[in-house]
Amino acid sequence: MSLVDLVMPKLGESIMEATILKWHKNVGDKIKQDETLLDIATDKVDSEVPSTAEGTVEEILFKENDVVPIGAVIAKIRTGGVVAQPVVEEAKVIEHIPFIPENNPAANRNETKIRFYSPLVLNIAQREGIGMSELENIHGTGLDGRVSKKDIMAYIEQRRQPKAQPQVQIQQPQQQQAKPQTQEVAVFKNEEPQGNVEIIEMDRMRKMIAKHMVDSKRTSPHVTSFAECDVTNLVLWREKVKKDFEKREGEKITFTPLFIEAIVKCLKKYPMMSSSVDGERIIIKKDLNIGMATALPSGNLIVPVIKNADQLNLVGLTKQVNQLANSARTGKLKPDDTAGGTFTLTNVGTFGSIMGTPIINQPQVAIMAVGAIKKRPMVIETEQGDTIGIRHMMYISLSYDHRIIDGSLGSTFLNAVSKELENFDPKRGF
Repeated sequence: MSLVDLVMPKLGESIMEATILKWHKNVGDKIKQDETLLDIATDKVDSEVPSTAEGTVEEILFKENDVVPIGAVIAKIRTGGVVAQPVVEEAKVIEHIPFIPENNPAANRNETKIRFYSPLVLNIAQREGIGMSELENIHGTGLDGRVSKKDIMAYIEQRRQPKAQPQVQIQQPQQQQAKPQTQEVAVFKNEEPQGNVEIIEMDRMRKMIAKHMVDSKRTSPHVTSFAECDVTNLVLWREKVKKDFEKREGEKITFTPLFIEAIVKCLKKYPMMSSSVDGERIIIKKDLNIGMATALPSGNLIVPVIKNADQLNLVGLTKQVNQLANSARTGKLKPDDTAGGTFTLTNVGTFGSIMGTPIINQPQVAIMAVGAIKKRPMVIETEQGDTIGIRHMMYISLSYDHRIIDGSLGSTFLNAVSKELENFDPKRGF
């Protein structure tokens, strides 16, 4: 007989914690290997966690709705056989983070090893003028002494309090310190609603979406550029081939893989658009992983990711788009399906909008929105002179991080995508 530790598994490159939604077993219940023990949720997707051993649930260490760090032991399984060591050991890997005992704050400050800081913490530190030496002295309450957003925000609040005192000798520094406060997002304390109202509590995903949107706006100075493109050739080609395409490939072809195909071609020409910011470093992503915003039945949005989209032909893109969209709508996305995106496409035209100003999906630096395709009379230039014809027109927009993407690059990339769509070959195959 032996005890097996079940740990919170690694769920993606940027996911550091998960919320326990539901336990499927209680203490004393029998469980088989690979049988679902609990449901968890991250800031990207819900998932099931299977047992890594067969036996009896000996202990459950966290309650439902608890937020648990990746790698933490969440339950213990008593087994009567040999423990499947390779599976357990793989689940315990925690990105090579050095261990620092939390009960000794001095050790955190004096430890010479490198501490891990999330991109969000680094961005907050940069915005508030906190250098690395000062950041290393902040006591972290996260896993292995990691500094969380709560820790750094508490430190900033504590740092500001003494400077709020009316001391004449620090009058000027006090005014300088007051400037970053204007960048903070206001916390609204609404009065009790009056009159004929309906109050709806946000669900967990809506709370996460709201937090991500606010964090993105605080992190990146957003700029949005617009372009108009004539997609007549593309529309007529799809209309012509969609039945044969479905008959041959068993998949319906939508406009989304055609848009992604054009985006990928232009990302190869302008690699800065597929990057991220890490402090004062720019990290260009060579793997072109395209996220596509997908509506869920609840009305919320999720962004599954097409990995290595530049290595797929149109048929491959179509199958990936359809498979991920279907998995999203049926709640079958895996954690890895939403990880690793380097650029995002959102189709606001699906909901009838002709254009949009999307918010960047951090830590990416750009997101493109495509609007509804509308027939409009347009001036057509020909060798015989100008004429007016009915064309299928669409607005596209690009929101980008103005810290590293200037208007010239953003507009150049946007127009490159527009030209790629306009010059679509109506005689091509699939």
